Amino acid sequence: MKSPKQLLVSTAIAAVAAAGFASGAAAEEKGAAQEKCFGVAKIGQNDCSTATHSCAGKSKVDNDKAEWKFVAKGTCEKAGGTLPKPATDPAKY
Repeated sequence: MKSPKQLLVSTAIAAVAAAGFASGAAAEEKGAAQEKCFGVAKIGQNDCSTATHSCAGKSKVDNDKAEWKFVAKGTCEKAGGTLPKPATDPAKY
């Protein structure tokens, strides 16, 4: 029989592992159902870096055309944003 301390540690490890698996699955699902949309991120809600900063969540103004965030596919332009321009080589896009 496990001591209460062993049971607590085992439960905590299982919870951390389950959270990791769930966040990985959510990230895969997010990528499949979403697209980059420029010009719709609110202050501090951008999803990636730009020429002016190196991290997500660092946008300083609402709707900066250089900032992007993931949105549901098909909703970017309806929200007033723009999609990335296709590369000249379709294989690179």
